[in-house]
Amino acid sequence: MQTMPRADIWAAIHRERAVLADELTGLTSEQWSAPSLCGQWSVREVLAHLTAAASTGRLRWIRSMLGARFDADLHNQRRMREHLGAGPAETLDRFRAAATNTTAPSGHTAAWLGEVVVHGTDIRQPLGLTGAPALSSVTEVARFFAARDFTVPGRTTTAGLHLQATDGPFDTGTGPSVRGSTLALVMAMAGRAAYCAELTGPGVATLRERIGDRHHAE
Repeated sequence: MQTMPRADIWAAIHRERAVLADELTGLTSEQWSAPSLCGQWSVREVLAHLTAAASTGRLRWIRSMLGARFDADLHNQRRMREHLGAGPAETLDRFRAAATNTTAPSGHTAAWLGEVVVHGTDIRQPLGLTGAPALSSVTEVARFFAARDFTVPGRTTTAGLHLQATDGPFDTGTGPSVRGSTLALVMAMAGRAAYCAELTGPGVATLRERIGDRHHAE
């Protein structure tokens, strides 16, 4: 589900990338190498992944996936390494240079807004950074994630649950309730189990179990 016009979503993507880049200026080498919330990747590697996402169009994505024999993890690892650069300063410079790109593997624009919302939070949270994506951006991503299984299996993860944001208009589904900030709901749909601690309601246990099952299967 996409409720914002495509041009507005691209504007939001560009804004979220620029804000994140500004916030990462001045990180120490220890911060750049700190673990993120995204699997085994460091802060610097997640940023390089965002650059790759902003630089890979449909045909290049298809070629890369074919080269990786449709192993998405291998594809992501190769493209991330391609954009890592020689050091943290170059990693950040490459991300800034790609910030206004409108390149994406598909026309699911809200999914690519989700990339920067989720991975930006993957970076900010462990570093204790105080920045956050705009509520309008996060709400658009929440609606997209809950409506389908695409970049994340959001629809499957939240099936039979009533998700309700406490800080915005996002409200979807029926069943046992799960309440919390829009960002916490988005991060839970993206498989970040730590954010279940920020959610309340009788549906949280089910959501947490489903996220755990996803990780055991990966």
